[in-house]
Amino acid sequence: MRVHRPLRRRVKVPVWADLFIRLGAAISLVFVVVLIHWWDRTGLVDNVDGHVSFLDVVYFTMISITTTGFGDIAPVSDKARLVEAVIVTPIRFAVIFIFVGAAYNFVIKRSWEKFRMNRIQERLSDHYIVLGFGVSGSEAVAELIARGCDPECIVVMDNSEERLALAERLGCNVMQADATRDDSLRDVRIDRAATVLVSAGRDDASILIVLTVRHLAPSVPITVVIRAADNELLAKQAGATNVINPVRMTGLLLAGSASGMHVADYLADLASVSGRVQLVERMAKPEDIGKPLRHLGTGSIGVRLYRRGRAIGYWEPDANAVEEGDMIVVIRPTPDMGEGVL
Repeated sequence: MRVHRPLRRRVKVPVWADLFIRLGAAISLVFVVVLIHWWDRTGLVDNVDGHVSFLDVVYFTMISITTTGFGDIAPVSDKARLVEAVIVTPIRFAVIFIFVGAAYNFVIKRSWEKFRMNRIQERLSDHYIVLGFGVSGSEAVAELIARGCDPECIVVMDNSEERLALAERLGCNVMQADATRDDSLRDVRIDRAATVLVSAGRDDASILIVLTVRHLAPSVPITVVIRAADNELLAKQAGATNVINPVRMTGLLLAGSASGMHVADYLADLASVSGRVQLVERMAKPEDIGKPLRHLGTGSIGVRLYRRGRAIGYWEPDANAVEEGDMIVVIRPTPDMGEGVL
């Protein structure tokens, strides 16, 4: 089921101003009808005293617009009835729609959105939060879905309604909000997330988002896109778990292609789920314990393990025996490619 969860949309005018504009429009239309009825009062008949005063016109206008119709004052001439049918009736519908629209926007819609928001928030746990849905963010979401992640487990936050529409079509939860605000991040249950991906498009904004996320969720892994090499250390100090520099990555691919025509192709193959092989991080399995990292014998090749915060390569002595609790980075064949790929 596709879920759309709008929160705090930016409006051109404040809520109170919008309400007064609607009320002003409705009152103006009522005043127009009063003037029309006063101009054509000779076509009206008062069944009580036979005299149509200005107060009678105001009274008739109100019961006419509200479709009450007591019958004590009524249009009798052909011209008056034509005015009621052609002019007053469309205005009557306009006034009703204004009031119904105001009630929907300020009462029904807000209550419904709050109800939907609470329902979705209750289900958010171990989800992926993508802060920024530009080029990098959208590619990350597409890759997550391609890897088998349920779109309902992905929350996308961005200020652009157009970008959020793209994420919504993918089936993701979306929220139009500022990712540097504590309230916005709390609304997406940042402390329950499995991981947070930050790609704000600007290094300063991305680092500020990382600081805010780390403040609210001290233990949640954060991956951030940083474009300037000078800012990578700042992102780390802000609390980022992983820092990705697309410029540096492009340079690595270029350098790899210079040293070997197939190196860049293989690196791209590792990074994408559509490749023949995948680079995967997982916890050590019982069948891995005691085996050398380079010879796991589980259909994958171990290239690095992380033990108590230290990175150990497959060639190092400590990688000769995998221990319980090790985090292993392995190369494995893409499932539909079969074991023979390696």
